[in-house]
Amino acid sequence: MKLRIGMILAAGLLGVASQAVATTTVDVYKSPTCGCCAKWVDHMRDHGFTVKTHDVGNKEIRKKSGISESLGSCHTALINGYAIEGHVPAQDIIRLLKEKPKAVGLSVPDMPHGTPGMESGRVDPYNVLLITERDQARKDTTIYHRYDPHAKKAVEAEPANPEREQNSSVMRLK
Repeated sequence: MKLRIGMILAAGLLGVASQAVATTTVDVYKSPTCGCCAKWVDHMRDHGFTVKTHDVGNKEIRKKSGISESLGSCHTALINGYAIEGHVPAQDIIRLLKEKPKAVGLSVPDMPHGTPGMESGRVDPYNVLLITERDQARKDTTIYHRYDPHAKKAVEAEPANPEREQNSSVMRLK
């Protein structure tokens, strides 16, 4: 009975979180000619966000939002009082909106391959950074989420039972 009530509560909370995202508007400041920014906007819409684009560039809004140049990227978004700089995955923004930390926002500096909007054959490791103070330098931020596709492949490449493989050696030293 308790498990059933827990499942009902969890489903209700998930519905509330999804509804909150659906009613949340993201204002994106970008260049009118940037294709990767348009793809990131599509990524956000695919995750239930309402997106308004402003094709005026992002340098002015980045500075006004308190994001330093060292954390800069090709677009800046504003959502519920937070600034989002660059190709931040939607799931990290959803987490930010749910946890509501005291922060300026999130950043994925530069334009790493494999981030939402920057998909190609290549995927680079990157970090989503939590900006806790205005004009904070990159080196002073906190890693909010780490993405490393190479680490995942290394784990997958490990043998299912390493002890058995270790003991199956043909040659033994005496």
